[in-house]
Amino acid sequence: MEATIVYNRDVALRQLGGGVSRKVLAYNEGLMIVEVHFETGSTGSAHTHPHLQSTYVKSGRFRFTIDGKDVEVGPGDTIAFPSGILHGTLCLEAGTLIDIFAPMREDFV
Repeated sequence: MEATIVYNRDVALRQLGGGVSRKVLAYNEGLMIVEVHFETGSTGSAHTHPHLQSTYVKSGRFRFTIDGKDVEVGPGDTIAFPSGILHGTLCLEAGTLIDIFAPMREDFV
């Protein structure tokens, strides 16, 4: 198996609607990295999935609701989500999240 190299500048920003857009970056069967951009006031609807997920706040401020509890995070903060947990976010200040999934999200490609 060879390494996959993805240059951010070569990946189109996909508009998801409601002030949210994303770039699927490097991935293989076991792991995926996704850059998600939010405008102030936009949301990531509450959802669950079977994947493990870690989120790194690159910029902005966000209020996550995780399993019914609210937490606010900003640049440099991280969250590790277990599989199957209900979570969603409200963007308080425009910014970018870096999401890492294991295994990769087939529904994103």
